[in-house]
Amino acid sequence: MTPERPSVQTATNSTTLTVAPSLPPRRLLVAASGTGGHLFPALAIAARLATSGAAMQSQDGTPWEIEWLGVRDRMETELVGDRYPLHYVPVSGLQGGIIGAAKAVIGLGISIWNCYRLLDRFDAVLTTGGYIAAPAILAARLRGLPTILHESNALPGKVTRACGRWCHTLAVGFAEAADRVEAPRILHVGTPVRAEFLSPIGLDLAIPDGVPVIAVMGGSQGAVAVNRMVRECLSRWFEAGAWVVHLTGENDPEAGSIKYEQYIELPFYHNIAGLLQRSTLAISRAGAGAVTELSVSGTPAILIPFPFAAEDHQFYNGQIFVDAGAARMYRQADLSADQLAIEVIELLKHPETLAQMRQGMKSLAVTDSVDRLVSAIDAAITTA
Repeated sequence: MTPERPSVQTATNSTTLTVAPSLPPRRLLVAASGTGGHLFPALAIAARLATSGAAMQSQDGTPWEIEWLGVRDRMETELVGDRYPLHYVPVSGLQGGIIGAAKAVIGLGISIWNCYRLLDRFDAVLTTGGYIAAPAILAARLRGLPTILHESNALPGKVTRACGRWCHTLAVGFAEAADRVEAPRILHVGTPVRAEFLSPIGLDLAIPDGVPVIAVMGGSQGAVAVNRMVRECLSRWFEAGAWVVHLTGENDPEAGSIKYEQYIELPFYHNIAGLLQRSTLAISRAGAGAVTELSVSGTPAILIPFPFAAEDHQFYNGQIFVDAGAARMYRQADLSADQLAIEVIELLKHPETLAQMRQGMKSLAVTDSVDRLVSAIDAAITTA
């Protein structure tokens, strides 16, 4: 008999943080690796908990200590750095044919064993999905420790679908994800963003006041195909009076090929929050992190899902924003530079349409996502 699907709850947080340094610490292992979409939400939670150094405070006043689980040579080596003790496991995806699959299976076994030994001194596991979630969840299950799994995509990943049933709590970024996975307890919490997105912040770029600004973002790795398409549109956008801030990523061979007063080209920009708050319109991939930041910032968008994303999950993310009237979405293969140029100019000519899209974005924003997840972590430990 198929078990009855649990009802999806909207998580809330109504507990005030207090300080009780005399209480023994709880220890949380954060398993997050690979891309900004996995790492930034986990870092936002850790930052929310942090009081000084590695000392944390739970919602009932109990201090927290946080450590990190990652993979060597991935983004976490730079983003986590020295902020939290960082442990490595050799987990990877099933790639490279039979030999690659065999290596992945062996790496998974080693990773589960390493996690099992490491978890001897922890109270709970938080993971944001991806390959590293599998050994963390399985080892925690063997240890009898509660795991909180956060799934940011509307279409849950393979690891989430396979392992969600073994977690104490599955926290989803989009309510639509709950119908596509099984778990004992499902909470809709949104996806955490960094604190700077939650309040107005300035922009340290030389852009005049009052001009329309188009932000072009290809994700943490950039998007060469989108970059090329955008460059073909620039002259018409400049004629319409727009300024363009183009984040190209590190691997664009044509970077630096265009010089124009209204064109600011950067491989990466530290102040995404300020950029999105200032932008009239964004052109972006549809990764969960990107669309979440757009919603919290209230920035209308043209979304171009990454065509090779696993199981086309970016399209599912983007469709939620299209349905809410917050974005327009185009398949990369079906979009020409001429279409993109015309679409942007038409939107710039109709501020009332952009205002409606902005309201659609804000309607999807969950601004207290971090607090909801902190509450879920506390609840998992106290009820496990």
